[in-house]
Amino acid sequence: MLKEGGIYPAVIEGCASGGEGVARIEGMAVFVRGALRGERAEVRIEHIGHSAAWGRIERLCSPSPARVEPDCPYFGRCGGCQLRHMTYAEELEVKRRRVEDALRRIGGTQLPVPVIHGAENILRYRNKVQFPVAQGAVGYYQGGTHQVVDIADCLLQPEADTACRAAFKGWMEKFRVPAYEERTGKGVLRHLFVRTNAAGEALCCVVANGKKLPYEGELTHALRAAVPGLAGVVLSVNTRKTNVILGEEYRTLWGRDWLEEELCGHVFRLSVPSFFQVNREQTQVLYRRALDFAALTGGETVVELYCGIGTISLTMAEQARQVIGVEVVPQAVADAQENARRGGLGDKTRFECGDAAALAAQLEGEGVRPDVVVVDPPRKGLAPEAAQAIARMAPARVVYVSCDPATLARDVKRFAPLGYAPVRAEAVDLFPRTAHVESVLLLVPCGAAG
Repeated sequence: MLKEGGIYPAVIEGCASGGEGVARIEGMAVFVRGALRGERAEVRIEHIGHSAAWGRIERLCSPSPARVEPDCPYFGRCGGCQLRHMTYAEELEVKRRRVEDALRRIGGTQLPVPVIHGAENILRYRNKVQFPVAQGAVGYYQGGTHQVVDIADCLLQPEADTACRAAFKGWMEKFRVPAYEERTGKGVLRHLFVRTNAAGEALCCVVANGKKLPYEGELTHALRAAVPGLAGVVLSVNTRKTNVILGEEYRTLWGRDWLEEELCGHVFRLSVPSFFQVNREQTQVLYRRALDFAALTGGETVVELYCGIGTISLTMAEQARQVIGVEVVPQAVADAQENARRGGLGDKTRFECGDAAALAAQLEGEGVRPDVVVVDPPRKGLAPEAAQAIARMAPARVVYVSCDPATLARDVKRFAPLGYAPVRAEAVDLFPRTAHVESVLLLVPCGAAG
């Protein structure tokens, strides 16, 4: 029987969703920080739960040939990256297996995931960062905590983000602007949000516990001096006791409150709260795979749920008769409508603001019968009512873009009694050096799956 503090020999059999190695010791699954597939180690047990335990390597007996020295001084303290201790080839295989295993274990299907599309660039690919702020620290949370690790530079973010962070922290310290404290609800500064584009522009948003910042002019001056490509500085007001980063009220302190980005041949307008994938190059790979799965010929009606600013919708609209996009964030819907107008696709697109499940049911009630339904939900996946509404609309193809293999697999299982089966799946690495992975999967009516 396992004991906390005990040391046990172990063979690492796989990799968990958070990047930990997985071993089975005395019949119990043990998640081991920093361990790689195939390694033999002596593992110290740190915590024992109801059905699993957690531990760390006490002594590495047989290291994997895929093990490398991490190239970031913050690795192990910062929770942003989980896989910098392995080669990129191993990382890709770990992620491909994770999607395939989830579909088998949770989804109840033997569908293979034969391909994962790796990234050409695994450094400084992020076009959006959200720095939590604490007294004396602007950086990222330590893994599994809300303890902020002060990080001068991150290898995943562009240099403009590094410059924004340095200028912001310098201003914060010079004028003694207090950080927000989650425990008490007091203080001012909660997060620093920075969005960048391929043209080298940056949009900076300060999330504050109040409608006004002290020394606003000095902040904008410091940011403009530090970032030559700065497009604007925005204040997001968030006075709620919540883990949600952005507030619902915005005020432009200087410049403009949006950026433009080109993706798949379209130019998109991005406001601060609008969703946009963080890796532009790999997003184009992902969306091209979704377009291939949709198999459009020009005459189809497409419904996209969770459409954001219309990135997938506009990509599909070029090859479809009509696309209806559904999104719950009003600013994103406004951006989608503007993006469609500017791209000359306003006549072929319609965007609705509201809950995806409710609007899917509404569209079904209106008699909309799409040929293709595309979904790109958040990490929690589809609501059961959304899957039911999709099935009632009876599309010939459902293209599911997912950022979480577990909820994707759960939803695949939900579709089975509704008459839909998965027939194709591929993985795409949008987040190199982290444990996250995207995938795209095609469901068709069961009678057509054979």
